[in-house]
Amino acid sequence: MVNGQNDHVIKVRDLVVDFQSHRVLNGVNVELNRGEVLGFVGAAGAGKSTLARTLIGLLPQRAGPIEILGTDIDKADSDQKRAIDRRWGVLFQQGALFSSLTVGKNVEFPIREYLRLSDKLTTEIAIAKLEMVGLSPDVYREYPSELSGGMIKRVGLARALALDPEILFLDEPTSGLDPISAGDFDQLILTLQETLGISVFMVTHDLDSLHRVCDRIAVLGEGKIIEAGTMEAMLASQHPWLTSYFHGARAHADWHVRVKG
Repeated sequence: MVNGQNDHVIKVRDLVVDFQSHRVLNGVNVELNRGEVLGFVGAAGAGKSTLARTLIGLLPQRAGPIEILGTDIDKADSDQKRAIDRRWGVLFQQGALFSSLTVGKNVEFPIREYLRLSDKLTTEIAIAKLEMVGLSPDVYREYPSELSGGMIKRVGLARALALDPEILFLDEPTSGLDPISAGDFDQLILTLQETLGISVFMVTHDLDSLHRVCDRIAVLGEGKIIEAGTMEAMLASQHPWLTSYFHGARAHADWHVRVKG
């Protein structure tokens, strides 16, 4: 999936993030390459979601430059930041749909915020995005309360794709889904990434997703990246946490002979 070029769409150096009086991230170094799917794992409370939220500007950092699509976010003015915001999409863990809006209006929300388009064209784009993630146009008029968990995730993904982003942030995209739905969602992410060439930053605890979808995996622990590399590198690592996680009871015994196509 990676184009082989050393082309970083996200570059972070010595990132420090505090939450109240607790230091969550303490010197994180990470790069997301163009066209890559990078998976983030770590123990509960390790700071995976904190890292993602810091990158998209929802949490402030104490130290460490964040460069996204060639722009130093700390040095960017409001117009530059708004332009960068248009170039990424976010799927939050629970979908984060507006319950008072229909599915269609949820997907249209970023389009109306950033673009000046006719109502007709906005609706057409929203329906196209719903179809892109495998949903029927009929879903456009339904409300989030009428949808299954898997459908809510897909609507959230359609909204994340509304502005044709270059970077896609996924926070636990298969959380709460049954194994079949999770597998279908993995395949959807992989298909979209290969078709659109999006760079994907994915926080997940799903071992199957890590194997199926990710080019590289980064492991957060003690506030830093303790290991980063391919699934093969994770399986070969002797780090105690990685050994427990990737060779534990829920790991697949045949991973060492399975290669992602």
